[in-house]
Amino acid sequence: MNTLPRRMTAEAFGTFWLVFGGCGAAVISAGFPKLGIGFLGVALAFGLTVLTMVYTVGPISGAHLNPAITVGLWLAKRFSIRDVLPYIVAQVVGAIAAAAVLYAIASGAPAWTPGQFASNGYGDLSPGGYTMASAAIAEFVLTFFFIWVVVGSTDKRAPAGFAGIAIGLVLTLIHLVCIPIDNTSVNPARSTGPAIFAGPEELSQLWLFWVAPILGGGFAGWLYPLLFGEG
Repeated sequence: MNTLPRRMTAEAFGTFWLVFGGCGAAVISAGFPKLGIGFLGVALAFGLTVLTMVYTVGPISGAHLNPAITVGLWLAKRFSIRDVLPYIVAQVVGAIAAAAVLYAIASGAPAWTPGQFASNGYGDLSPGGYTMASAAIAEFVLTFFFIWVVVGSTDKRAPAGFAGIAIGLVLTLIHLVCIPIDNTSVNPARSTGPAIFAGPEELSQLWLFWVAPILGGGFAGWLYPLLFGEG
């Protein structure tokens, strides 16, 4: 039986892998001389982490790995409200642990500096210099469609067994669009882990990467069954 502690443990491990793999690709590999994987590689890394965890911890916890997904599934009437906070706590703990391990590894390189440490940001912290408004709109819209795909691909009417592929691919696409804007969040837990190690400026902007994804994901979870019924 998948008890709540067991499901929380699965969420923590799954979110650890998401942050360690995705942010690790950004921190360690993206700008590596001659072999740097760039934005495309980072986008694929995030998509692959989710894809692998959907089929690994999905049977145990549902593989939310993201507070926006948890809230969205609750509003879609797919998830109990009593488990929302425990899931979010487990996701944030997993993200912080992953960031800590990544920091310990990355700091072992000669002359390494953390920089933004794959954290999210707008204005001076945006890779492309995008404004707070741009980041807020992007995070709301992209999280909306992320959770829209999550809810739709896990609908009982959808082909069984393919949800992980759809979810991994849509997260890859989202990163291809959003990395230049704000390093892509669509996941408050993913944003929290690196921000803690990046510094006070990154932490001061963290609120946006909780508010916009939660609102976007919640809206998608509420709207899907309203339009298409519960599946």
